Amino acid sequence: MLELHAPRRSVYSGAVGSRRLNITLDEAQAAKLSRLAARVHVNEGTLARSLLSTAIDNADPDPASVVAVLDGIDGAWERAQLGNRQAEAGETIFLDDL
Repeated sequence: MLELHAPRRSVYSGAVGSRRLNITLDEAQAAKLSRLAARVHVNEGTLARSLLSTAIDNADPDPASVVAVLDGIDGAWERAQLGNRQAEAGETIFLDDL
């Protein structure tokens, strides 16, 4: 008997890379995500992944646009400066040591 649609475990021949990110939302954003997920009857994590994927796909890779996005993050400059001071003071951990 000829099988037209043989079941497959994977549609990719090689390993497909993925990376897990843990993202912390403030209380208002978490509540909004929860309401949206309930409205469309999906898991919050599924909706969050979809929203983040869409945002990344639509992001402009132009350096000026990236700088504008970074400038819009509250406290980003201060945290970057703190990181520089900590690095200069030797208050860092090598990635290999983590």
